[in-house]
Amino acid sequence: MQALGRQILVEFYNCDREVLNNEALIREILIEGVRRSRATVITDTFHSFSPHGVSGVVVIAESHVAIHTWPEHGYAAVDIFTCGETIDPWVIQRYLEERFRARNVSSMELKRGLFPERVPHKPVVEEVVAA
Repeated sequence: MQALGRQILVEFYNCDREVLNNEALIREILIEGVRRSRATVITDTFHSFSPHGVSGVVVIAESHVAIHTWPEHGYAAVDIFTCGETIDPWVIQRYLEERFRARNVSSMELKRGLFPERVPHKPVVEEVVAA
């Protein structure tokens, strides 16, 4: 069976609570993780909750990376979904683990879009916006 994509569900435990509550830093970390994997950033959106917690998503040409943090528990839930065969989602996972200073990590990989034969993946095409 051939998969259109790989999805990693990651649970980061015992993380640096200050990092997990810093929206700007979370955004920076996710985008840098995406860049290190050589994926293509399309857009991102993040939100800080009161009194604590951050949620956000980085949309990439190859799919997405999403995060929800619970700083009060030192916990972050992350979804890393990449399509095609050129991007390794584990590069992102390892970078986030390091930057969050996670002491315990639980990860599970799923194959998405299973087909009996290889299915060509759409190429990344840069959009040109007319002025």
